[in-house]
Amino acid sequence: MNIRLSPVMAVLAIVLLQSCKAFLPTHDDKGTPEETVKGFSQQVPATDVAFDMVYVPQGDFMMGSPDSQPNRETDEGPTKQVELDAFYIGKYEVTWEVFELFFAQNQELFQGLPSDQLNSVDAITRPSPPYEDPSRGMGKEGYPAISMSAYSALVFCKWLSTVTGRFYRLPTEAEWEYAAKAGTQTSYSFGDDASKLAEYAVYYENSNNSYAKVGTKLPNPWGIYDMHGNVSEWTLDEYKANALSITENTNPWIQPTVIHPRVVKGGSWNDDPEDLRSAARYASSIGLQKNDPQIPKSFWWYTDSNFIGFRLVSPATQPSSEEQKEFWQTVLDE
Repeated sequence: MNIRLSPVMAVLAIVLLQSCKAFLPTHDDKGTPEETVKGFSQQVPATDVAFDMVYVPQGDFMMGSPDSQPNRETDEGPTKQVELDAFYIGKYEVTWEVFELFFAQNQELFQGLPSDQLNSVDAITRPSPPYEDPSRGMGKEGYPAISMSAYSALVFCKWLSTVTGRFYRLPTEAEWEYAAKAGTQTSYSFGDDASKLAEYAVYYENSNNSYAKVGTKLPNPWGIYDMHGNVSEWTLDEYKANALSITENTNPWIQPTVIHPRVVKGGSWNDDPEDLRSAARYASSIGLQKNDPQIPKSFWWYTDSNFIGFRLVSPATQPSSEEQKEFWQTVLDE
């Protein structure tokens, strides 16, 4: 049976393919598909900006760190087996090119979207102007976006979801750690030898007091860059020291009920090797806003977080419109 698309449907199909270009998994030298490197490239409609997402398969892993791991902190245990659904995660940290599309000054770029979609996009509040250059003069083109609050990162995710038609959010702490470990059980995704860290990470010893462009170091075994260092990354979880003792074993998530503390992962350009371990955890605090002279202090920008950015996640099985609405109401207190 021959199936013919109407001209309108054909155009819609082309637009969808161009805005979310799937690419096939690569193969090893034996011809075996490497499912973990599947993914897609998401183009932001009405722009020439795109970003890559890496497929992370459903599976389980040992979350946290064992007592025997050097420099381990008590909040990294007890270790436990955690099972997660499949998802896609940003190949790189979100860059300024992507994040700044969210700013009010770029609102006109999206006026050509369908009216219903445009109304939804325009209804999302945009960030207020930062008190000072949020990049701290370290560079923007190709560099990770920094200095935003977790709230700002989440509103960006809602905006991006509305613009692209695909649901994006921050990773849960468990998802982040699963993707960072990439099937390993060692301190870092490349092993326990911190002397090799400079090959994989931008951190205190090699950063020259600045972050670097994304993807300048080697990726982890699943093809994800900068999971160790460059900038630390917001997650979706509220920080609790005993998280591993109180969370579920399947898709764990501590829903935030406060602005601080939130879980930050990965370590940054300003951190020591032990802070870049896959299981290491950092709790945000009001101290990230201590030099903000505004009254009230900005809830979009943190003056003292020039080492924190974020990375996107998109579930492999997309939530329904109603589930998405409920999610935004929960995390944004709408």
